[in-house]
Amino acid sequence: MESKMGELPLDINIQEPRWDQSTFLGRARHFFTVTDPRNLLLSAAQLETSRNIVQNYRAGVVTPGITEDQLWRAKYVYDSAFHPDTGEKVVLIGRMSAQVPMNMTITGCMLTFYRKTPTVVFWQWVNQSFNAIVNYSNRSGDTPITMRQLGTAYVSATTGAVATALGLKSLTKHLPPLVGRFVPFAAVAAANCINIPLMRQRELQVGIPVADEAGQRLGYSVTAAKQGIFQVVISRICMAIPAMAIPPLIMDTLEKKDFLKRRPWLGAPLQVGLVGFCLVFATPLCCALFPQKSSINVSKLEPELRAQIHEQNPSVEVVYYNKGL
Repeated sequence: MESKMGELPLDINIQEPRWDQSTFLGRARHFFTVTDPRNLLLSAAQLETSRNIVQNYRAGVVTPGITEDQLWRAKYVYDSAFHPDTGEKVVLIGRMSAQVPMNMTITGCMLTFYRKTPTVVFWQWVNQSFNAIVNYSNRSGDTPITMRQLGTAYVSATTGAVATALGLKSLTKHLPPLVGRFVPFAAVAAANCINIPLMRQRELQVGIPVADEAGQRLGYSVTAAKQGIFQVVISRICMAIPAMAIPPLIMDTLEKKDFLKRRPWLGAPLQVGLVGFCLVFATPLCCALFPQKSSINVSKLEPELRAQIHEQNPSVEVVYYNKGL
């Protein structure tokens, strides 16, 4: 159905987010929409409808009767469930909209059950298993990753997280109890530094696609991959800080009160709730720290790629890439 009078114009750029991504506020509004947990409740039919609306519009076909707000809603539903580079539907718990409910449960349990070694090992393992799925689902580019690389990254990150947690746990035996509450955060931060680069090692070997402002692909860059992965590691660690630092301080105070002493069973759900409240804000705000479509000066790229770009497009000074999430 071609665009007619009264229908939407075909010049709305739904390739880009709705809000200005050069500002932190614009990126924050974008990620509050992307990480909205309500997107998990959408049915397969609703996702398919949104995909059809978006793909038809990109092909120059306007869905009859659709408004601009409905088009943007369809775009964000589509983005919440499908990979931006491959177009594949992302597994449910790997979607950005699953970040808050999944992290809320896992982080809450890590912070609650931090005293005994078996529970420390179990929850660090659960967390790294979840991280592995998220990191793979939100990788940059369309470069395939082998099962062997996936397995190596998963085992290395899990081992690193458990070793850090257990090592720090033994060091804190003679320190105030409050210090012990921060062991899960230190383990998560260390694991992020291992898990993300390993899970995306293929990008560090062959590079990620870089393009000009119009989206014309110019080649693959390892330098851009390193910059993108570094930004993701920083975002993930910052994302964990409020959820893993504020609830322990509150719980340490509450557990000394009679109210919780008489109702110890309330400790775990209260901790999970506090973590969830922090994550609702921390997740989109920390995703917004760096633009999703990051840029790098051509002068900072590898010499061969730099020469290739200068030869083909001498006017291009900055290239863009999807840094992943």
